[in-house]
Amino acid sequence: MTRLVNVPSEFPAEAVRGFVLANKRYVKPVFGGVVRSTATDQGKVAVVYGGGSGHYPAFAGWVGQGFADGAVCGNIFSSPSAAQAYSVMKAAERGAGVLMGFGNYAGDVLHFGQAIERLRAEGIQADTLVVTDDIASGGKHELEKRRGIAGDFPTFKIAGAAAEAGKDFDEVKRIFAKANDATRTFGVAFAGCTLPGADGPLFTVPEGKMGIGLGIHGEPGVSEADLGTADEVAKALVDGLLDDVPAEAGKRVVAIINGLGATKYEEMFVVAGNVSDRLEAAGIEVVDLESGEFVTSLDMAGISLTLVWVDDELLEYWDAPCDAPAYRKGSVGEVKRDDSVLNAEAAAVEVTEQGSEASQKVAQQVIALLETIHDTMEASKDELGRIDAVAGDGDHGIGMSNGSRAALKAAQELGGKGAGAQTLLAGAGEAWSDGAGGTSGALWGAILTAVGAVLGDQDAPAEDAVGASLSAALDAVQRLGGAQVGDKTMVDALAPAVEAFQAAGGSVSERLAAAARAAAEGAESTKPLVAKLGRSRPLGEKSVGTPDPGAVSFTQIIEVIQKAL
Repeated sequence: MTRLVNVPSEFPAEAVRGFVLANKRYVKPVFGGVVRSTATDQGKVAVVYGGGSGHYPAFAGWVGQGFADGAVCGNIFSSPSAAQAYSVMKAAERGAGVLMGFGNYAGDVLHFGQAIERLRAEGIQADTLVVTDDIASGGKHELEKRRGIAGDFPTFKIAGAAAEAGKDFDEVKRIFAKANDATRTFGVAFAGCTLPGADGPLFTVPEGKMGIGLGIHGEPGVSEADLGTADEVAKALVDGLLDDVPAEAGKRVVAIINGLGATKYEEMFVVAGNVSDRLEAAGIEVVDLESGEFVTSLDMAGISLTLVWVDDELLEYWDAPCDAPAYRKGSVGEVKRDDSVLNAEAAAVEVTEQGSEASQKVAQQVIALLETIHDTMEASKDELGRIDAVAGDGDHGIGMSNGSRAALKAAQELGGKGAGAQTLLAGAGEAWSDGAGGTSGALWGAILTAVGAVLGDQDAPAEDAVGASLSAALDAVQRLGGAQVGDKTMVDALAPAVEAFQAAGGSVSERLAAAARAAAEGAESTKPLVAKLGRSRPLGEKSVGTPDPGAVSFTQIIEVIQKAL
């Protein structure tokens, strides 16, 4: 259990605040995360890493000389928003471009991609570093679909060292790609983790069994096997990785035993010895062996083994000095402090021109709708989390509750300043994205913004405003996420709702009722489907029999809107 909690929804922010207070010689706060508190020369390529919270020391624990320039810190197991990523990347950038590293999760791809586009629009060179080390999440011929798990640690360390050595933007990217191609991870879980404030773990493992192929966001393994002895676990991990050796790999590896949060160091040391013996017996030279907690999953019990198949170049950067809160090597020499104060608050949407009387009236109706939506999401968060935990990370309910709460607060503030519907929904959308994080945050932020663009700030709503808003919402979701009907996503409820509204006759209320019925049928139709996109994809078979949580929450929201209107 995560026992030391004040308000569960505030846990990530409070944890980051305490981390900064305890590590002032390394980091300072900025909106969205942290950056170095030590001086960095102009002309250095900045490397920023990030993702959801709950993985410490990833990612904030790696910010320091020789490693990362900054870390973006999202909610528990949820991608940070685009605004958070932009803020940290902009603060870390030193004139030679900025690279954003993450673990190939759908929400990260969406949010960090948006942040990079914004930086590029400002003339700043920016790109991604995507880790794909988890052999359990994709076959040998679909490496690009694999998740990033504990391989984040060595690949980011190597890329950070290359940047610290003065390599240019393209060269840092090349070295990272080489390290990522050379890295493989395989893990097992003995017990699931529990989200702050939750009553129980996201999944359980039967006594005497272990989950094979764990994720780092509370996802269960792809299969189960007998637990066995430490040496038998080491054999399972080593055999799995030796069956997936990278092309053109040599005979030297850096081996990393990673604890997921509740596995004792002594247990890991026992496994480390067994792993070393088995690799050497296979003719593999272990040039370095690390054992500890590097990429965790709250209080999950489990371990993973990462092998980096190194050559002289990769080994040089792996061995290079670094000094960060959670990892140190060698000596980085004397460093100077950077005491400049950065903006720790989000740049909120402002009311630059008051909306017309008609638009302000619509804006007030939107506020009332958001209040009801938040009440519904808060009441449903445990059930949505339970559905999401079957094959995902279990954070959908918390994300929808946090996002709708943030959207409501922003809308109330903007409504009090005379905002029209478009400005109010733009601010609410940005707040939903920031507050929820993850894929759902990005998509619902886009939905609210798209609906606002239909309504405008000055004109009274057109007769077809509801239908046009639904169509704009579908366009935004599909453009941003790329999902189609049948992929087991929100689109399976949203697309039928749009089609039903357009086909139905009668009043707006009657047409919305038809849309709500179609959405419910669409959500139900996702039960027999195998997830093809998002965090559930690696465990797609486990999702069969359970509806998609995003489709379920969309249905709940359109039902709320139908009743209110």
